[in-house]
Amino acid sequence: MKGKTKGNIAMIFSKTFSGLNENALRYLLPVWMSSFSGVVLRLVFGSISFWVTGLFTRDKATPTTGLQKLRMFALGAVCVFGYMFFLLEGLTYTTPISSSIFICMQPVWVFAICVIFLKERMTPKKIIGILLGLAGALVIILTQKSSDTASAPLKGNMLCLVSSVLYALYLVFEKQMVKHVDNVTISKWTFLGGMFSSLVMICFTGWDAPVLSQPLFSAPMMVLLFVLVFPTSLGYLLIAVGLRNLSATVVALYGYLILVVAAVASYVLGQDHFSWWQMLAMILIVFSVYYVEIAEAGNVNASAPSSGNGR
Repeated sequence: MKGKTKGNIAMIFSKTFSGLNENALRYLLPVWMSSFSGVVLRLVFGSISFWVTGLFTRDKATPTTGLQKLRMFALGAVCVFGYMFFLLEGLTYTTPISSSIFICMQPVWVFAICVIFLKERMTPKKIIGILLGLAGALVIILTQKSSDTASAPLKGNMLCLVSSVLYALYLVFEKQMVKHVDNVTISKWTFLGGMFSSLVMICFTGWDAPVLSQPLFSAPMMVLLFVLVFPTSLGYLLIAVGLRNLSATVVALYGYLILVVAAVASYVLGQDHFSWWQMLAMILIVFSVYYVEIAEAGNVNASAPSSGNGR
């Protein structure tokens, strides 16, 4: 399987899990667990699972220096922890579709970060694609009203905005790391850093997770297990595969798939109400993905035909 094809397949599965994750978390928050406890559960479970996985992949692990480990730990302590904290806190007040909209804005932040810090070249098609995606996000942001499904949408949306910026930073920095370090090693150390920050946080916020007192096969516990296994553990490994074979901008653009999945699930589960404005936004987002994919294909063909790894 070609590198770019592998990367695209990995991102489709990863972002489908992430889309369902929005709905699963909204179901759990805040009745079955607080956002603070949810962050701890995700990061502790993810860290343990990656370190256990590392025991079986030691022969394939990349030798790393103490400085590399420190950088991965710091990336997790700030960006992975921050992304999950602001996302879960935001979902407490807004809807899965609204939070997904802000995730869809990650390509804007990735593009800006890459231009400012990595001197990435701007192209007309990439700019058009990103502007279309941003327009799609703004359509819903500007038309959203308070409802029975969102207790404080403005507060929730602003928290999700911060979350998307932190996740964009994570994508850009991890993209640089995957050139030299294997996927499992990166996940081990970034989640360890995130877990450290979450445990410090919970000392001040307190623990609140009634879901853990439920039977194993109860609905709340099954939803929690889905969140911990698929979007958290498997999803992050698939993101690393995507970053190894695609550019950080294209990986971020797959965030639009989260919106589509979360929207469909929200309508089916009654977590949001259908709106033609939402449909218009999704159409704009589909075209934005198309334009940026075309731009990325042109860059790869012009500069490195045999790479398949983007930048």
